[in-house]
Amino acid sequence: MRLGGQVFVNEQNPETWTMALKEAGFRAATCPVGGDEDDSELDAYMAMARRHDILIAEVGAWSNPISRDDETRRKAVDYCKRRLALAERIGARCCVNISGSRGEQWDGPDPDNFTEDTYALIVDTVREIIDAVKPARTVFALEMMPWALPDSADAYLSLVRSIDRTGFGVHFDPVNIISSPRAYYRNGDIIRDFFAKLGPYIRNCHAKDILLRGSLTVHLDEVRPGLGRLDYRTFLAELNRLHPDTPLMIEHLSTNEDYREAASHLSGVAAELGIAL
Repeated sequence: MRLGGQVFVNEQNPETWTMALKEAGFRAATCPVGGDEDDSELDAYMAMARRHDILIAEVGAWSNPISRDDETRRKAVDYCKRRLALAERIGARCCVNISGSRGEQWDGPDPDNFTEDTYALIVDTVREIIDAVKPARTVFALEMMPWALPDSADAYLSLVRSIDRTGFGVHFDPVNIISSPRAYYRNGDIIRDFFAKLGPYIRNCHAKDILLRGSLTVHLDEVRPGLGRLDYRTFLAELNRLHPDTPLMIEHLSTNEDYREAASHLSGVAAELGIAL
């Protein structure tokens, strides 16, 4: 697998970005440009990435393509197509978005997020995005959410079968589906089940951690890897069985020092298991 994450540089350009990734020990990164830059700038970033063996793990397409508002939905679907085309051009492992929400908050809960109609809308929308681009080097994938589809291994596998496109792949973030104390304490089993059912489709993974607090009703907080209870021994062991270029991307931290601490924890667990990052 390839460990990756974000780096913060004072003046980002292809060279400073690449050197910061190398210094952090990262062999994978998110797409460093928005896609609206001129071709020469994008080509310069990609040339530096290839020269230093940095894999582009993902191109984000964060938007709400199942919004109830027709204009919001239209713009989001168009944005997803453009981001998938960018991922295809640069050979990223995936273009990733959430399925979206039927509520006012683009990534928030809504009772209609789990209806049969919404499921059908997700299938049709993802097919439209993939069919417009016809990716051969990358895939379009959905990040799981606790209050939107897919919210489990079985829900994701169902979507893989329903969407029925080779251009659809799987993005795995286990923290996002730990939504109860039962799941919290048996997250290793959940991770093993996910890899057993979806391993061949996984193109990219996120690394963070989760901590159950002791105040009512239930408080599950995202924390830096190493500060929670995610079963990283199981996660890394299962991930190590996949393609060696499968990225594990640390995310949602605010400083280079936080990313170093997270990488140190993951490297330590990997070393105990005899796994090279």
